[in-house]
Formats: sequence, structure tokens, C-alpha cells
Amino acid sequence: MLTVTNLSKTYGRQDLFEGASFQVAPGERVGVVGRNGSGKTTLFRILLGEEAADTGTVTVPAGYRIGYLAQHLRFEHPTVLAEAASALPTREDGTDETYRAKAVLAGLGFSEDDFPVVPAALSGGYQVRLNLARTLLSSPDLLLLDEPTNYLDVVSIRWLGRFLRGWRGALLMITHDRDFMDGVTTHTMAIHRARVRKMSGGTEKLYGQILQEEEIHEQTRRNDEKKREEAEAFISRFRAQATKARAVQSRIKALARHERLEKLADVRNLDFRFTEAPFIGKWMMEVRDLSFGYDARHPLIKGLSFHVAKGDRIAVVGPNGRGKTTLLRLLAGELAPVTGIVKPTVNLKVGYFGQTNVDRLQPGYSVEEEVRRANPALTRTQVRSLCGAVMFGGASAEKRISVLSGGERSRVLLGKILATPVNLLLLDEPTNHLDQESVDAFAEAVNAFEGAVILVTHIERVLSALATKLIVFDGGAVKVFDGGYGDFLDRVGWRAEAAEAEGGKAVSSRSRPAKGRDARRERARIVALRSKEIGALRKKVEEIEAEIVLLESRLPGEEEALIEASRRNDRPAIRTLSTTTSTARVRIELLFQEMVALGERLREAEKAYAEELGEDSGPVR
Repeated sequence: MLTVTNLSKTYGRQDLFEGASFQVAPGERVGVVGRNGSGKTTLFRILLGEEAADTGTVTVPAGYRIGYLAQHLRFEHPTVLAEAASALPTREDGTDETYRAKAVLAGLGFSEDDFPVVPAALSGGYQVRLNLARTLLSSPDLLLLDEPTNYLDVVSIRWLGRFLRGWRGALLMITHDRDFMDGVTTHTMAIHRARVRKMSGGTEKLYGQILQEEEIHEQTRRNDEKKREEAEAFISRFRAQATKARAVQSRIKALARHERLEKLADVRNLDFRFTEAPFIGKWMMEVRDLSFGYDARHPLIKGLSFHVAKGDRIAVVGPNGRGKTTLLRLLAGELAPVTGIVKPTVNLKVGYFGQTNVDRLQPGYSVEEEVRRANPALTRTQVRSLCGAVMFGGASAEKRISVLSGGERSRVLLGKILATPVNLLLLDEPTNHLDQESVDAFAEAVNAFEGAVILVTHIERVLSALATKLIVFDGGAVKVFDGGYGDFLDRVGWRAEAAEAEGGKAVSSRSRPAKGRDARRERARIVALRSKEIGALRKKVEEIEAEIVLLESRLPGEEEALIEASRRNDRPAIRTLSTTTSTARVRIELLFQEMVALGERLREAEKAYAEELGEDSGPVR
């Protein structure tokens, strides 16, 4: 078990976290959340020993192995398959488990033709995928994943989610995809206002708890300020009167004893609307019989036709390397079709957020200067307002592009699009490098835009929320699907997942125990033992679940009573209810940890008995 005690880290004047203490138990999968720059990656570096904390300790058991998706890529083997297989732990019986490496590589989008390729010949995105495969195959006690979905397409992300849900070690993961995180993790840990907090459940539960506590803090602060003002007014009014001297002194001492609650600083959010250019008519663009390929023998796009109407939300989806970015570049006019046409209407004004556009920002320019370049007609006040909308308020607008992170540069590019009125948005992976809150704000802004949007994204939550039509790259072809992303999954689905399901059905069953009276007697004995042991474990898990449900059902009422006591400034009630709710949360956390451990024992027992009886216990990951 990893144990972190009283950890603190400061950069310059910014406290990233202070007095952080938490544990990560075996089997726990923890999502780490917080704004960009809050210290999530720094925390990972401290856990790995790559960076020193200012105070505190990180304690790991002897022989405890931590696996990390490193940012610096270094390959030492001649082929993709050999590189991935090199991470497999050595088996004492000498069993060759290369098949595991092949399965993981396939899940991450590699074909069999890629297995003999030299790693250095891969694109940057596939080199990152190979590094992820190597990390997953190393089977560490604790796996640290920092934005593992970057450079993955939606099909590979779905596979990774299934893989991680079956992960049997501990996991700490950072990702901007909230639904992916909630679908994988058992716990969530937030770095918020320099505090680190961990609790069972998903992001919504944790953020709801934080929001409620901050509301209580603010209500208590207002009550205190009101009483303080009343006391100060009393002191000022009666300080000179001898008859009130004792009462005045009493209030002065009370004020001195009473700790003053500070107003919580505002948390900045991405908050903007795209500027809309007027558009008269229905059809914005016609694409007819479009074909394109960098190699004439292997076209990426062949015979694609569709129309873009005002208000359309078209998502371009499919595995990486199949032509999604190429299609947007064709629509933006950066590439010319081999055959067919891309015909925009006369009054169409396009805002294009492309993966390569971020690289076109001028390193020597400030954020303000870059935004002004997009529309020189704007006043300085207007430019500054746009900078503030993408979280470069005040002096931050004067930062040079050269010192900005990838996420900050993406926000600058968004600011440039905001600066010019448009009626068609072409957005290629615009949420990369944004934190979860910024992804939500971005989706709201796209939803409010009255023009048309053509979007490439791998975040299924965004696809489900926005898309009304899909352009699907799958199985070597590109087709238009008239419907949302959920409809596509229900009615068509991804070919790779269908092939994976068929492959699973084809796996031969295990051999059965030998026949005969002795074999039947032995089997009956094992079945009886299994029923007794597994039944007891399941009963205990059910008892714990029932207690968790009971405690969690009581919490809302106690928390509502705490808010009411705060409004009344009833300090004894606040102390009692704070203790009660805090104790309940701690108890829930301990129960959840016990349930995770029991669940692990239950899976191990079921697997062992299934092997002994010659039954198929299902896929073991």
C-alpha cells in the first residue's frame, strides 16, 4: 500500500498542495482531478521520486513497483512487438506470454503489419501508444497514468476503459475525459485550493461535497462578519462610557479570540461564446464525391458526399490515421481534393481549430498580440475581454507564447477564433490539454453556437452531447451516419469491437475433470467447499454494502442540518453535526476499502475453484 503523509509543495508564490495525506490500497483505482496547474503531474513526479517535496513523506513497501507512462520515449528493441513484450514480467515456468503483448497492442490500434516495424519509424502518436502498451504489460503494483487517452482514438479509448476496469493492481489516473475516469475508477482524489482530498465514488460526488462545504464556509463567514460588525459598532459607540466598560472589554476579547474566516478566492473558469457571423439560407457547404489520398494507391477518402446545413453538429469519428484531420483540412481549403468538390456558399465564414494551427502561433508574441492578429479591428478593451474569456485575465494576457504550456496555447487558439465572427466551426481535437471543467465549458459554448459545427473529438461524452450526424471512418471506408453517437453504437458499432467479441466466443473451453465415481465424489466435495467459502464472502460484501447505503442515505439530512445550523450560526450544533458527518464519511471510506479487499478475495477464490473444477471463470485480466 502506498502511503503519503503531510506532503507539501510550493512553486514560487503558488502553494500546489499543503499537508496532503492519503493512502492507495491494493485494487483501488483512483481518478486524480484538479485544474490545469494545480499540481497533479507534480504529485506523480513526487511519488516516482523524480521531484522532491518541500515537506512530508511517501512510503512504499519493500519490492513495491510503480509503473508510469513516461513522457520521454526511449526504445531498445528492434520491433514493435519485441519492445512491447520486453515489459512482460518473467515467468518462473518459462511460459511465453507474447500473446498478451499482441492483445494489448491490438487493443491500442496496432495491426499485425505493425508488429515487425521498427519503433522509431512509428508516428509520434503511435510511439506514445507503444509506450502505453509497455506500461500496461509491466503489471506493476501501482500504475500511474497521466492523460493516457491523449493520442488515442475513440475505439482504442473504449478498449483501454475495458482493460483498466479489469486492472487488479492499484491505479492513479489523470484524464480530462470525466466519463472515462468515472467509468474506470473506484475513488476520486481532488487537488483543490492547495488541499488534497480522496473519497470513494466518482467526480460528481466529490465535487458535490466540495461545493457544499464551500457553501457552508461562505454562509458561516457571512454570519461571523455580521456579528463582528455588530460587536465593532458596539465597541465604537460605548468605548467612552464607563458604565459600559466591562461589556466593551468583553466584546474586544471575544473578537480577539474568534478566528476570522477568509473569503474563498474565486476559481477561474473558461467562459465564452463564439462570435456568430450572420448567415442567410440553409445550406452552408456541399461536399460531392470527395476523394483524397497522399498515395494514389491507398486513398484515405473515396466517394464521400454530404451537405452542411445551418445548425448542424457533425462529428468525424474513427481510428487514428484514417483521414479525420485530412478531411477537416480539405473542408478548410488547406488541401485540394484529388477528385470531387468542396463547395462553400458565398457568405460562409469559417473558424478552423486545427492540430497544426497551435504550432503556427508566434513564440515571441504575447497572448494579447496573438488574439489581436486574428482581428486588428478590435479595440484593446475588446481584445483583453477575449483574453479573459479564455482564462488569460489581467497580466496573464502579456505572457509570451514561448512560455505557455500546450493547454494554454490551445486556449490562445480558441481566443483567436473568438476574435473573428464565424458561422462554421471546424474543430480538430480542441479539448486536448483542457481540464475537465474547461471541457464542460467548451461543450456548452459549442451547443450555444447557432452556426454549424464539424468536430473531431475522442471524448464520448462530448460526442453524445453534441453530435446529430456522424462521418465514420471504419473498416477502410468512410460513410455518413444520420443520427447521434448513441444511435451509431446501438445500430452499427465499431468493427474492431465486433471482431473482439467474435474472437472471445471462439476461445476453446478448458478441459473437464476425469470421469468416474472418485472424480464425482471429489467434485462434490470441492463444490461444497466453494459454496461455503464464497457464500460467506458474498454475505460479508452484502452486509458492508448495506451499511454503506444506510450511512450515505443519512448524510444528506445531516448535511442539510449542518447548513441550517450554519445559517443560524449555532456553533454547538455546527461542531456536533460536523463531527457526525465527518465520522460517517470516514466510516464509509473504511467500509469501501474493506469491500474492495473482500471483492479481490472473492475473485481470487472464484478463479481458484473454477480452475480446480475445470470451469471457465471468464476472462482474467
